[in-house]
Amino acid sequence: MASLLQQTASTDRESPQEKISYPAVTPEMKLVQEALFRHVGKPLPRKEDRRLITGKGRFSDDFSLPGQTYAAMVRSPYPHARILGIDTSEALESPGVLAVLTGQDVLDDGIAPLPHSPVPSTKFDMKLTAPDGGKPFIGPHYLLPNDKARHVGEAVAMVIAETAAQAIDAAEKVAVDYEELPHVTGTAAAAEPGAPAVWDEVPDNIFIETKFGDWDATDAAFAKADHIVRADFHIDRVTAVTIEPRSSLGHFDVETGRYTLYAGSGGAVRQKGELSKVLGIEPKNLRVLSFDVGGNFGARNRAYVEFGLVLWGSRKVGRPVKFTATRSEAFLTDYQGRDLVTKVELALTKDGRFLAMRADNLSNVGMRCVSLSPLSKGAGLITGCYDIPHAALRARAVFTNTMCTQAYRSSGRPEVTYAIERLVEIAARELGFDPLELRRKNLIPPSAMPYTNAVGSIYDSGEYENNMDRAMEISDWNGFEARRAEAKRRGKLLGRGFANYVESSIGSPKERAEIEIKNDGTVEVVIGTQPSGQGHETSFAQVVADMIQVPVEKVWIVFGDTDIVSVGGGSHSGRSMRHAGTVMAIASADLLAEGRRRAAELFETAVESIDFEGGYFKVSGTNEAIDIFALARQTRETAGPLRVGRDNEMHTPVFPNGAAICEVEVDPETGHVQISAYSTIDDVGRCINPLIVHGQTHGGIAQGVGQAMWELCAIDPTTGQPLAGSLMDYGMPRFDNLPSFNCEIAEVISPTNPLGIKAGGEGGTTPALVTVTNAVIDALKDYGVTQVPMPLTPFTVWTAIQQASRADHAVAAAE
Repeated sequence: MASLLQQTASTDRESPQEKISYPAVTPEMKLVQEALFRHVGKPLPRKEDRRLITGKGRFSDDFSLPGQTYAAMVRSPYPHARILGIDTSEALESPGVLAVLTGQDVLDDGIAPLPHSPVPSTKFDMKLTAPDGGKPFIGPHYLLPNDKARHVGEAVAMVIAETAAQAIDAAEKVAVDYEELPHVTGTAAAAEPGAPAVWDEVPDNIFIETKFGDWDATDAAFAKADHIVRADFHIDRVTAVTIEPRSSLGHFDVETGRYTLYAGSGGAVRQKGELSKVLGIEPKNLRVLSFDVGGNFGARNRAYVEFGLVLWGSRKVGRPVKFTATRSEAFLTDYQGRDLVTKVELALTKDGRFLAMRADNLSNVGMRCVSLSPLSKGAGLITGCYDIPHAALRARAVFTNTMCTQAYRSSGRPEVTYAIERLVEIAARELGFDPLELRRKNLIPPSAMPYTNAVGSIYDSGEYENNMDRAMEISDWNGFEARRAEAKRRGKLLGRGFANYVESSIGSPKERAEIEIKNDGTVEVVIGTQPSGQGHETSFAQVVADMIQVPVEKVWIVFGDTDIVSVGGGSHSGRSMRHAGTVMAIASADLLAEGRRRAAELFETAVESIDFEGGYFKVSGTNEAIDIFALARQTRETAGPLRVGRDNEMHTPVFPNGAAICEVEVDPETGHVQISAYSTIDDVGRCINPLIVHGQTHGGIAQGVGQAMWELCAIDPTTGQPLAGSLMDYGMPRFDNLPSFNCEIAEVISPTNPLGIKAGGEGGTTPALVTVTNAVIDALKDYGVTQVPMPLTPFTVWTAIQQASRADHAVAAAE
């Protein structure tokens, strides 16, 4: 491992990115290398499950405060409309109403917009700019707008009342005078000349345009290519459908001047910083509490207007204010995901070598820019797992009159994986290559790692062909034709889809860990990244338990309270285990160093004479020893608590990877698709807890399959009205429409961090969209079907079959 840690990434082609220098072997890395790993790598059951399944969870809506009031939002029925005036008089006269607040009140009180920072801030993200190369205009995100409503469902006023029912009733009495304006909701339509402008400051709606790669070399490669394959795709819009609709409870204490917010999110520390700026207060005067989160996947990683509204509203009425969204409100106003239009081209030699790739990616951010993570992260991975020498990418983003999009599980990576893996399938079919052999011929070999791709991303490690081999083995690849024949006897069409993938994990670079040996014989670890179902309380405890050699049941993880947690990047981009593991390893080394110092003083010997083994500090060559808990107790009075805190900043990305295979049965009479088998190999680097990683993989597959098969935030382009406002309108994966997954973990250790971790939370989602699509198209290949848009609903599939059949009949008639 030491040799891996001392590697330096290098590249023989020009790159817009800095070169990555992997860290040298430090004391904390040496500690990791020497760790016995009694717990790391073991499938320990989750410590948090007993609390969660016995009703002791602490979700947002579980909190209530004395004197609590309730908020309801007045929401725009139009996708784009000028707000000419708001009459609140009838609502204010309604029973129980305490206040009605509007965008004008926001301005009068000096409430600032949410300070979204959409451009990724780490050193190795793809840097996106405005078309002129400068800082992009992102659209101010006031808690309530005073000028225009820019999407259906945008909150334009807030009613606060004694009960939730009174607030809802009064909200219906708020009269808003709207002037309806032209709107645009489609991604490609928004970029067309003459499209209605969402913001006057960006008349053509295109506020991001950046080019990556070597355009001249790419053009030259295309000019000498034997074959060129092209395709256009739209990876449409979905929403997270969190199990708990978002909720927030705000309280302003007039005596202390402090605000308190209870709201589930992916990062309490970040929310504290952002919301303190909205309110115009010092961060110390805001406490954010975010414990158990009923679903996230990125949808809760950025602040919502309601978070600020309940805090501000509490100050206005002098009592706590609570807001809980209905399911329909969540469908309208949760941050949404995906929505990328991409045009791709691949240049090949006659023997199937990839020469170059072109891509034009257009991202729909909605009516304001909350995050550019999907466009940025996808931009760095357009070439996938393949050694494509040259690439040229134009990355653009547009405003539309829709809800904002955000990083959604595997932000940006499923979209570009869909594009490259479909393009490879199309190339194989059009040019007569075997799809698997075409992939193998062009995979990046392990010997090329670390590998700089054609747009400058530096892949740390991976064994891509091994992933293919293992996935084929566990899926019983060779038995497929027999299964296809059996399905045919039953009148069904069996199809098989394959996809390789590589994704990236970077995330907010800063993290802090504080570790203390408590008097009661436990270890308390305070960490800034927080869970939304990932099992942090278990896996983090496994790491610390091995680092300081104590039983895992003695380690307890503290998170989510900003009066305790001072620094932390939260959970996103697969960063949590890698960042937390690294800073916990560093802090553990510090803790043991302090323990050695105290033990040396206690035993009146030199620090160099103190060994640490099995949780005991021992004097070398003697039988004098003391365990870490006894040492903490005995030295507390003279030296204080045995406690350390360490900050760490880590910018180096990692690149999890894998392969997935899906089999589907299609009923040609109805178009119904049944997924009959799904197998994956996922390289997560060092796996801390395989039980938890498998659970993450299963959930990730379900999310990706959900988008492939059923999920769609459909919008009527004529009216701008969302057509999916409830679970009656929005299809979802369920236990009865998914098979048991066949998943295995690959552990190719990353040289970028002490534990060798990549990430395990997003790999399941990344290839799922295209794997399922490839399977359905394979099932329909005898009809001549070459493309079917997602979601692959029975009607969509049936339509593809009927159109192909009609085309065949037309050809036959013509002959």
